[in-house]
Amino acid sequence: MLRVLLLTLTVVAIAHAELCKPDAQNAFKVRLSIKTALGDNAYAWDANEEYLFKAMVAFAMRRYSSKSTTQISDVLLCNVTDRVSFWFVVTDSSQNMTAVPGSVVEAAIRMNRNRINSAFLLSDKTLQFLKITSTLSPPVEPSTPVWLIVFGVVLCLIVAGIVFLVVAGIQQRKNNRTPPSLIIDLAHTQGKTILYCCAELDRSLPLPLKIPSAAEAINICLGKS
Repeated sequence: MLRVLLLTLTVVAIAHAELCKPDAQNAFKVRLSIKTALGDNAYAWDANEEYLFKAMVAFAMRRYSSKSTTQISDVLLCNVTDRVSFWFVVTDSSQNMTAVPGSVVEAAIRMNRNRINSAFLLSDKTLQFLKITSTLSPPVEPSTPVWLIVFGVVLCLIVAGIVFLVVAGIQQRKNNRTPPSLIIDLAHTQGKTILYCCAELDRSLPLPLKIPSAAEAINICLGKS
């Protein structure tokens, strides 16, 4: 009985070794950069972390297909290095310990990539499945709706335009408004010119001591003052 048990274990170990080895048909290599990602908070990779990885892969397989009965024991790890890299393969115990097709494993990993990353506090860059392309992160939705942002920008432009037009109109009115002193000086200049023209025509016209305005000069020329 003991010999049969030992023989069975030996056959299983050999089968596992054939299924899980570098560059095997349905095997995947994983590389982790825990120190890079977590710095001083980095954790050690040990048997417990390996168990968690197997559990997450089994979870991914079950979640990907409701018909999957993958157990933790069906996930095999091999060639584990101190720099935390290893190969893994998923087996199907119901099919005489054959490997699950790599395409199925890849699809399951891609579907649950974020859940696996979160379990190890890593990202696609620090937990790399070398034969599986990284999944795109879901787009970040802004806290404020886009239409509200656009509406706010347009409203600000309208308000700014109105303020500009009002300020420009006031400034133009200020520029066009002639100061009272300038109006008086202009009137006196016109009056002086009118008065001198009349004096040239009528030498007997009395010239006032004070320079008159244009209206006053006209009255003087007409003999009303």
